[in-house]
Parts: sequence; C-alpha cells; structure tokens
Amino acid sequence: MTDIVLEWLLGNYIEILGAILGLVYIFFSIKQHILTWPTGLLTSALYVFVFFNARLYADMGLQAYYVVISIYGWYFWLTGKKQNEKKVAVKTTRKALWMKLTVVSIALYALLFFILSNYTNSDVPHMDSVTTALSIVATWMLARKYIEHWLLWIFIDAFSAGLYVYKGLWATVILFIVYTVMALLGYIEWRKDLKNIEAKN
Repeated sequence: MTDIVLEWLLGNYIEILGAILGLVYIFFSIKQHILTWPTGLLTSALYVFVFFNARLYADMGLQAYYVVISIYGWYFWLTGKKQNEKKVAVKTTRKALWMKLTVVSIALYALLFFILSNYTNSDVPHMDSVTTALSIVATWMLARKYIEHWLLWIFIDAFSAGLYVYKGLWATVILFIVYTVMALLGYIEWRKDLKNIEAKN
C-alpha cells in the first residue's frame, strides 16, 4: 500500500505541488494580500503542464492567461489605490459592466467551443469552454477587486470539481472542492470589507 501511495505521489508531484500552491493562493486572495499574484503565477505555470497531459486544452490555455493576468493584477494592486488608501478598495459590479461581461463570457465560450470541437481531441468541449470562459472573466474581476467574482468562482469551482472527477485528477478534485468552500468564505470576508468602506463614506 505504501509503495502504491509513494508511486502515485512521485507520478503526480507537479499536480500536488500546484494544488498546494493553489490553496495558498486562494488564502492570500481572501486576505487581499499582494502575495496572491506571485503565488497564483507559480500555480498556473505548474497547471499548464498538468492540463496539457490531461488533454484539457482550454484549461491549459486558461492557466497561460492566469500567468499574464497575475502580472496585471500584481501591478494594479500595487499602483491602483488612491492616495488615501492603504490598498485598492473592494467594489461592486455595476449593471452596465455586468452586461459587457455577459457578452464577453458568451463570446469566449463560443470561440473556445469552436476551437476545441474542431481543432483538438478534447472529449469535454462544452464543460471545458464554460469553465474557461467564466474563469477568464472572474480573474479579471479579481484583479480589479469586484466582489462578485467570488460568486462566479463558487459556481466555476463546483462545476470544475465534477469535471476533474471525470478526468481522474483527484488532487485537483480535492483542491476545487476546497476552492468552492473558500470562495464562499472569500465573498463573506470581502463583503465585510465592503461594508466598512461604505460605512466610512
């Protein structure tokens, strides 16, 4: 039994390391700590490899996007705050922006589904496209500190956990179940921060 476990650990060490870093990343995001971004960058770099091997090509492309958006988020969280603020303030998403984000999400889904269906051997093009399109939007919202990104992540993470069960990526299944719970906690924590900001104004 020990040999089987050791063999699995050695065969999946990149996925396991990515999962551990992913938990650290989500903890930093809840706390609105600047280390969210370098940790997220490292996590995503590891998962590019994991998802390529699992033939989850949209998810692999998403991780490459995460690397880029991590650099953007890192920069924005350092430089985007107002003079009287210690950090970039949490804010709500206005109706006009929701409309734009909905259009972007649908367009991304359609593009990704077309690519996966016609140019890859993906066996889950619908699910892969849905999670990838919404994740692109949610991560941008995190970088800009829109609180509702947590609500998107609750859906994305729960949906993704089911997808990874199908793919047999068990360390990642556990990670995404934990992500779902932590996304709920993240929303609660950011909501408290938002109420404090509103009370001061």
